[in-house]
Amino acid sequence: MSAVQPEYRLAPGDLLLFKVFQVDDLERQVRIDQNGHISLPLIGDVKAAGLGVGELEKLVADRYAAGYLQQPQVSVFVQESNGRRVTVTGAVDEPGIYPVIGANLTLQQAIAQAKGVSTVASRGNVIVFRTVNGQKMIARFDLTQIEKGANPDPEIYGGDIVVVYRSDARVWLRTMLELTPLVMVWRAYR
Repeated sequence: MSAVQPEYRLAPGDLLLFKVFQVDDLERQVRIDQNGHISLPLIGDVKAAGLGVGELEKLVADRYAAGYLQQPQVSVFVQESNGRRVTVTGAVDEPGIYPVIGANLTLQQAIAQAKGVSTVASRGNVIVFRTVNGQKMIARFDLTQIEKGANPDPEIYGGDIVVVYRSDARVWLRTMLELTPLVMVWRAYR
């Protein structure tokens, strides 16, 4: 899978840092409320959820330019992202939905958040599902090759779904090992 990252859309709960070039008094750290809005000095309420960072920068710059500043240069930095989550499921110890912490998250880190692969996991059969610009994409990865350094550890993005498939042979072996004491007990009574 190529390193195509879908543009992140701001979500309620995201913490943003606003800077306006050469206007230090307008620098603010604000959290998007549950209705998707933020409040900024002079311009008040702004709908932020659902926008990309660039779209929000332009919207805020336009609002400041409409009556307060000449050609404002607005920069928005995502400090904490509540909307960036990854689903890790299948043969992992704790399947679930996990936050993408920091700027980058790799496949191994995503699986580590789910407490690692289970004993019945097929390490060579890990699938990542991703949607980019409305197009669904899929890629298969081999954890063993990644751990050896033979293949790069791919980056995982918010919205990705990681599925670790199980090895039927390992399931059969585990079942047999669990049942072996019972089989021996039955043989003892024959």
